[in-house]
Amino acid sequence: MIQVSNLPVSLDALLPKNAALLKKEVARGLGVKPGSLMTLKLLKRSIDARKKSKVHGVVTVAVALAEGVEARPAKGVSVKVYEAAESLEVPCVELDGPRPLVVGTGPAGLFCALYLARAGLRPLVVERGAAVDERVEIVEAFNDGAPLDTRTNIQFGEGGAGTFSDGKLNTGIKSPHIRHVLETFVEAGAPEDILVDAKPHIGTDLLVGVVRNLRCAIEAAGGEVRFLTRLAGLEVEEGRVAGARLVDERTGAEETVGADCAVLACGHSARDTFAMVREAGAALERKPFAVGVRIEHPQALINEAQCGPSANHPALGAADYKLAVKTADDRGVYTFCMCPGGEVVAAASEEGHLCVNGMSRHARAGANANAALLVEVRPDDLPGDDPLEGVVFQRQLERAAYRLGCGLPAAVGGREEAGACPPRAAFTAPAQTVGDFLAGDAGASAGCVAAAAVGSAPAAVDPTYPRGVAWCDLRDCLPAFVTEAMAEALPMLDRKLRGFAYPGAVMTAVEARSSSPVRIVRDNRFQSNIAGLYPCGEGAGYAGGITSAAVDGLRVAEAIVADRVAEGVSDEDADAR
Repeated sequence: MIQVSNLPVSLDALLPKNAALLKKEVARGLGVKPGSLMTLKLLKRSIDARKKSKVHGVVTVAVALAEGVEARPAKGVSVKVYEAAESLEVPCVELDGPRPLVVGTGPAGLFCALYLARAGLRPLVVERGAAVDERVEIVEAFNDGAPLDTRTNIQFGEGGAGTFSDGKLNTGIKSPHIRHVLETFVEAGAPEDILVDAKPHIGTDLLVGVVRNLRCAIEAAGGEVRFLTRLAGLEVEEGRVAGARLVDERTGAEETVGADCAVLACGHSARDTFAMVREAGAALERKPFAVGVRIEHPQALINEAQCGPSANHPALGAADYKLAVKTADDRGVYTFCMCPGGEVVAAASEEGHLCVNGMSRHARAGANANAALLVEVRPDDLPGDDPLEGVVFQRQLERAAYRLGCGLPAAVGGREEAGACPPRAAFTAPAQTVGDFLAGDAGASAGCVAAAAVGSAPAAVDPTYPRGVAWCDLRDCLPAFVTEAMAEALPMLDRKLRGFAYPGAVMTAVEARSSSPVRIVRDNRFQSNIAGLYPCGEGAGYAGGITSAAVDGLRVAEAIVADRVAEGVSDEDADAR
């Protein structure tokens, strides 16, 4: 078989019902007759929308040609021998001593634990939040106005923060494990489309079942998963992990378990865990991160801006974008975690602190598009040298947003005035239209501006944040260097994507948890300066999304298993001597 790449096809040929048309266009690109294609397997598909008047598909396929037929590929089409991806080999090792402890059931923790379980190490997996079905009920209740559950919410619980997202699986990293991650997701119930889409996504509605199935696979392979169980402390002896103190969040009971291997895949919102591991002696360092807002546009506006006259073609679906610019003082402003046809979600995990995120369901059928609009925060933007100063900064912004949404003075970076949030206003998010923000208007007229429609888009956006918004001046809850960078960047971003600075677009604050502000330092064997402690995934500072976190979990698991195999070989040598 041969692999054919960079082959342009029509949008119609990408539709599942048009397999014959795809075969015909592939044959034309190879310079052969359709009957010469004995087999055809779609490997990858993407959209080329650089020319709005000629939006088309681009595919990579594996084909077998009839005997004696020679391909004469069109210009730009590349052909090579097809090599199927290798499957992930998991060695089987014998558990000798305490079983590994895995902390957190986000993608890093789940994939690490699954590998360890299949290797025969029977990991103990602990998660401070609830199992995914109970978690969904708690999150939905909070959206409807119930009090915040600080144990289980959009940040904490089975599946991690990524469960309530778009389930985006595209990543900027290069690793053979990416294919293994996608295949494992499909085995757990994700759509097979993720194996071929250039920008694969699952959607929050489907992720719930996928996460549940991954946990069941861990348990079936010999692992144990405990929910509402928080890591309260590490036992360290002579510079090595010797055990862990676990707290049952339902009863408050504490238990100490023996462990010489602990994988810390806690996610970037486990702020108390960062402080705990530092107290235990782990080395931490600051890292760059970003803060900002969620910006919502009419999805129709984005579709038209990206795809022009082809915007409504059924092969395209809801369009996305990814934008980045630099301000005059070289500060990066960019979009992140873009959710087509999605909604802004209430992502708080601490009382009196408000943050937002975004999600889409698999169909991406909502009226709005949303994305994080972020401004980079450099380590030297923060005072002192405490590695956890970024966490302090995030909390200040979230506290300011919470108070501003309540109608109280936000006091960004300063002392708060007295006053408690009225219960009805708790977790109301501050918001402002782009038009009002750029004009310096606090949005006295409910944040709506009299703006002409852009293309087929309506004149204003209806915010999707579930607990309601309060129209405010966002400069009252974000520091000046952030709002000044946003104001400078919006027109530049609009030149990259027509309509991005659309006056009726809505910005909702505060998006403060796009990435971890701290890194738990590890060596080339994935271990902290505390031997046996493996910082892993996004919270530890080594990933930036579902796929990269899952890949990091696999790499850490491979390192643990390799060490166990090496120890076994050394023991055999000792016995032989």
